[in-house]
Amino acid sequence: MAENLEVQLAAVKEKCLSCKKCSLCKSRTNIVFSGGIPNHKLMLIGEAPGYYEDQKGEPFVGKAGQLLDKIFASVGLSREKDVYICNTIKCRPPENRDPLPEEKEACKEYLEAQIEILKPRIILLCGRVAVNSILGTTQGITRIRGRWFEGPNFSKMMPIFHPSYLLRNDSREKGSPKWLMWQDIQEIKKAYDMLD
Repeated sequence: MAENLEVQLAAVKEKCLSCKKCSLCKSRTNIVFSGGIPNHKLMLIGEAPGYYEDQKGEPFVGKAGQLLDKIFASVGLSREKDVYICNTIKCRPPENRDPLPEEKEACKEYLEAQIEILKPRIILLCGRVAVNSILGTTQGITRIRGRWFEGPNFSKMMPIFHPSYLLRNDSREKGSPKWLMWQDIQEIKKAYDMLD
């Protein structure tokens, strides 16, 4: 089963490698297709690759990625065994600016294919860009983080803070972004443990 998923994802990645549907193809070092492990339980969708991701070709490899790994580890999850990670778009926007609507549209087929192949039961929308892209809302992430939304293929989706935002907000006091993230990751783990 897992082999079949990997074959299907590899076919989508192959198509993505030669993509020239938007101008980001001219400035990318690498496409950043995915990280973690293909599985039907848990997918995290980030915003867009940053500098380190573009260099390495993997999502969440800088300081934000290290914090993300610690957040997962705090509840016994890891990207190597439990989480499939991808982004809204697969190429780095210059200067790490937000992806433009036409860039998100150009990349949409790859993200939709990843979701359709894996049919994850839980999807984490990591950061404002992912939330706006997937939920189509302009509500701030602080207002909707930690809530469950209905997703594709009967999945549950939860917006969460991007780890780079947490790095800029160091307080752990009750009500702070880091404290809220701790509540969210425990809720996510509860939902994860209920999956068969």
